[in-house]
Amino acid sequence: MTLEQTGALPRLADRSPQITGAEIAASLVPPSQFEHATFESYRPDHDYPSQAEAVATLKLFAKTWEPQRPAGLFSRSRKKVEAMKPGVYLDGGFGVGKTHLLAALWHEAPGPKYFGTFIEYTALVGALGYAGAVDLLRGSTLICIDEFELDDPGDTMMMTRMLGELVASGTRIAATSNTPPNALGEGRFAASDFLREIQSLSSNFQTIRIDGLDYRRRDTTGAAVTVEPDAYERIIATMAGRGETVTSDDFQDLIAHLATVHPSRYIKIIEGVDVIGLTGVEVLHDQMAALRLVAFIDRVYDAEIPIVQTGVALNDVFDDEMLGGGYRKKYLRSMSRMIALTAGELPPHDD
Repeated sequence: MTLEQTGALPRLADRSPQITGAEIAASLVPPSQFEHATFESYRPDHDYPSQAEAVATLKLFAKTWEPQRPAGLFSRSRKKVEAMKPGVYLDGGFGVGKTHLLAALWHEAPGPKYFGTFIEYTALVGALGYAGAVDLLRGSTLICIDEFELDDPGDTMMMTRMLGELVASGTRIAATSNTPPNALGEGRFAASDFLREIQSLSSNFQTIRIDGLDYRRRDTTGAAVTVEPDAYERIIATMAGRGETVTSDDFQDLIAHLATVHPSRYIKIIEGVDVIGLTGVEVLHDQMAALRLVAFIDRVYDAEIPIVQTGVALNDVFDDEMLGGGYRKKYLRSMSRMIALTAGELPPHDD
C-alpha cells in the first residue's frame, strides 16, 4: 500500500479552510521572495532602456510621500513630483520584473499600505462587504494590485468603484494586470485593455511601459521533474522522516477539491506545509480546472513550497487548445513556476 492509502501523510484535499477579513487584510503584503525587494536590487536590462526609465519614474512617484521642502528649494523636481497622477500602471510583458518593482514601491511607502492580487481584494470584499472593505482600506497611503483581473466584468466594475473612492480620499494606487481573454502571445502589452476596462478611473493612471525579455525564458525550455512511484514513496518518506510537513495527494483528487474552495483560501490550504506530493498527474482538458490549478500554483510558488510528483510532467498538464487560447500567458507563467517548484530552483524575483 502507498503512504496515501495507509493515511501516513495528510492530504491537501482534506483541508477546507475558512479565512476571515482580518486574516486577509493581515496577509496583504508582498510574497516572501519580495520581502526585501528594492529599486536598487532590480537589475535593468541595458538593451531595454525602458526598464531603467521605469525605475526612475517609480522613484519619482515614491517621493510623493516625502515631506514638502520650503518653497523655492528644488522647485523643478518638486513640480515633477506634484504632477504625478495618483495611480501608476506597470505595462510589461511576461517576466520583465513588474512584481519586483511593485513590491519595491510598496516598501518605499509609509503605512498603512496593502499589497495583494486582485483575487485577494475581491475576497476581502466578500468577507467584509463592500462598505467594510472600503472602511478598512481608506486612509492607506498605497494599494498595490498585482494581476488586476480583466476577465470578470462584475468584479472589475466593483474594484474600479472601490479604487475610485479610495483615490478620492488620498490613497495612491499601483497595479499590473493579467492577460485578458483572447489576448494571444506572452509578450503582449495590456495597457489599452486595462485602461478601457477601468473606464472612469483611467485618467488617474500613468502608464509605465517596461519592455524586455522574459528572464524566466530558460525555465520554459526545460521540464518539471517527475519521478517513478517507488522513488516518490522513498523521497516523501525520507522528507517526512526529517520532520518536514509533507502532504500527498492524487492529482485529480486535488483538482476536484480546488473546485470546492474559493481561490482566496488556497493560501490556507497550504499553510504550514513544507513539501507537496502529487501522484498520477494527468493532462487537463477543462479550462476552469486549469485556471484553478494556475491560481493554486501561484500560492505554492509565493510560499516557496517544493513539489514532488509522479505521472505527466506538471508543465505538460495544459492541453494544446489551452496553450493556443486567450489564457496562454497565464499557462506559460504557471509552467515555468511548476518547473522551478519541482526542480527546487526558485528564482530570486518575479514578474
